[in-house]
Parts: sequence; structure tokens; C-alpha cells
Amino acid sequence: MSSKHTLIRGAFILTAAGFISRFMGFFFRIFLSHTFGEENIGLYQLIFPVYALCHSVSTAGIQTALSRTVARKITLNRPHEARFSFFAALFLTVSLSLLEIILIRHNAAFIASKLLGDSRCTEMLIIISFALPFAAVHCCICGYSFGLQKAEVPAVSQLIEQSARIAFVAAAFFFIRSSGNVPSVSIAAAGIVAGEFFSLLYSRRLISGVILRGSGFSILKLKHSAAELLQLSLPLTAGRTAVTFLQSIEAASVPAALKLHGMSSSEALSTYGVLTGMALPCILFPSAITGSVGTVLMPAVTKTQAEGYAGETARLIKKAAAGCFVLGLGSCLFFLMSGSFLGRVLFHSSSAGKFILTLAWICPFLYTNTALISSINGLGKTGCTFLINMLSLSIRIAGVFLLIPRCGISGYLWGLLAGQGAAALLSLIVLYHLWKKIRIRPQIPPQDSCRHQQT
Repeated sequence: MSSKHTLIRGAFILTAAGFISRFMGFFFRIFLSHTFGEENIGLYQLIFPVYALCHSVSTAGIQTALSRTVARKITLNRPHEARFSFFAALFLTVSLSLLEIILIRHNAAFIASKLLGDSRCTEMLIIISFALPFAAVHCCICGYSFGLQKAEVPAVSQLIEQSARIAFVAAAFFFIRSSGNVPSVSIAAAGIVAGEFFSLLYSRRLISGVILRGSGFSILKLKHSAAELLQLSLPLTAGRTAVTFLQSIEAASVPAALKLHGMSSSEALSTYGVLTGMALPCILFPSAITGSVGTVLMPAVTKTQAEGYAGETARLIKKAAAGCFVLGLGSCLFFLMSGSFLGRVLFHSSSAGKFILTLAWICPFLYTNTALISSINGLGKTGCTFLINMLSLSIRIAGVFLLIPRCGISGYLWGLLAGQGAAALLSLIVLYHLWKKIRIRPQIPPQDSCRHQQT
């Protein structure tokens, strides 16, 4: 199967799973809000920045690096090295996640009261930390599967994770209530653990297959694979961690900046809630498609690059980026024409409609950037993506501190647009320079490349 057809097939599978999972999650959020109430749901949402930060540190960069490494090893006919990369990734991610459990257990009260502002989050922080090792193994399995350009296991495991999470929370809630007790929102945190655990149970067959095909254990090869993964993953991990950290700062700073603009505390929180809870989810919904394209694009680019087909690599990147841009442009036009209507009908909020109209302009940049960033990662330039992401976030944070006090929430929206535009421009510049290097580099057929590596 050609790289183009593999990309389309993988993107379709992941997109279908993503839409089904989002649909299930939408009704699950309604169930949680009706069951536990707004205050408890607020407490539940408070723990996710901590969980997301830990997840970024332990798995985000390594999963992407593993996907690229496996794709290159398989293309060069070195499957045994791909398996060692998988085991090295498992060792690194599980070790980091276990360390994070220890740190959270010893500091949960401090994190809850001092950083999150509510000591009632302590129990949920401890509970959700146990999901980290399961998530670490799951991410390694997904990274290995994407490197093989097989999207079935990640797609099905995503649906199993969501289904198990919903089933566990619903069953625990009705069981506790039938026994005469009042269910706590902590069972929602436990649902995260259950979802990751059952998803891992499904995905474990891939681990068994890798072990059965193993060619002997070697500490030296494992260390070499770990060093190779770390070289690729450290910039990605730094970038993802910085994104999560800055997003946490942003969440706390936007309401404060709105107060400096003259809003009351209630008005500031209401405005931020409409933006993040109504307008942005609406704008981001089509990103299920571009996110799937980006996920399968990176190993596909790596594969064509390793084969020495510069022209095929360029065509693959152009088609993926063009497709994402067309989707973004279409989404932009749709939201511009229907933003006010969506705000009134779906959210009963004229402010949501205004935010959708402004945010519509980021769609072409936001969706195209997914393909561009994935292509740069696939070419092995993860340090470039880190710098691009940091610059984009810096512009976004500058909009919070410099523009919101003067212009209100519109200052943040224009800062967001400027950040996405800068990321798109820089990504195109980087890809242009990478393409010039690839074009002048001698192309080596796959079999000659392997022979060259062995001599």
C-alpha cells in the first residue's frame, strides 16, 4: 500500500474513533454535571492541569519520538532495532510515571491547597496519579503502532478507554447510591484510571507479539535505543511541558487581566467560561480530522525520507497541508456565516457567537499547523517545533498581559490569531529550508542504505 493510501486509511480510522469518542464524552459530561453539580465538576476540572503536566513529562515526547524511530527502523529493514526502541520507551515512560506517583502522593495536599486553591482536590489528585503508569504503557503501544502505520490498535483502544471510563463511573455511582451513601466526584477521577487500565488490557497483545518476535536481550542495545529516543524526545517533551505549563498560567491570568480591564470578578469568570467552555470547543471540533492526519503523517514522512524519495516526501507534505488548509478555510467560512446563530441556539449566549466569529479566523492557521508541525517532526527536526511552539505561546501570553487590560477579551483573541499565524509562517520557512537540503542530498535506495549501514 502506498504512503498516500496508508495515510488516508489511518487518518480515516483515527478520525472515526475520535468522533465517536467525542460524541460519547459529550453525553458523559452532561451526566457528570447532572449527577455531581457544577461545584464538584469545577473541582474535578481543577486536577487536570496537574495530570496533563505529568503526562506531558513522562510520555508526550517519547511517544512521538518512538513513532518516528520505529517508522525509520522498519523502512531500513531493522525490525529488531525497532523492538529495542519500544522496550526502551517502556522503561523510560514507566519509570518517570512511577516517580510522578511518589511525588504526587507526598505533595498532594500542598498542590491542592497552594497551587489549585482548594484542599478538596487532594484525594482526586492521589487517585488520578495511578492512571499515569497505565497511560505510559498505552502511549508506547500507540507510538509503536503509528510507527508501523497501523492505526487500528490506537483507535480501538481509544474507544475502549472511553467506554470503560463511562461504564465504571456509572456503575460505581449507582452502586454507591443504592447502598444508601452519597457518591463522591472522586469516582470520576477513578474512572480515568479504569479507562486507562482496560485500554491497556486490550493493547497488551501487541506487547506479547513484540516479545515473541524478540531477537535476544541486550543492555547495550537497550541503552543505545534509549539514548536515541531521548535525543529526539527531549525537545518535544520540553515543548509539550511548556505548552501545558503556560496553559495553566493562562487559565489563571486571563480572568485577572479582565479585572484590570474593568470587569468584576463574576464578569471576568463568566467571560472566560464562555470563551473556553463554549466558543473554543466549537472551533476545535473539526480538529478531530486534522489531529488524525497529523498523527499518521509523521511516520509516513519519516518512511518516505528514509527510503530516499525526496519527491514523494514533498508531495505527501503538500497534500496533507493543503487538505488541512482547505478544511480550515471551509470551517472559517462556516463559522463566519453561522457563528451568531450557533451562539444563540447551542449556548443561548450572544457573547459566544461573537467569540466564534472572531475565533473563526484562526481555523486555516490552526488546522494547517497540525500538518506542518507533524511534517517537521517526521523529518527529525523536533527542536524546530519546540522553538515554533514557544514563540507562538509567547505571543499568546503577551496578548493576555498586554492586550487584555487595554482591549478586553478581544485582545486575547487577536493574540491567539497572531500566535497561530506566526507558527504557520515559521513552519513554512523551516520546511522550505529542509526541502532544499533534501533535494540536493543524494538519494540512496532502501537496500543500499541498509548495506551501507552494515559496512
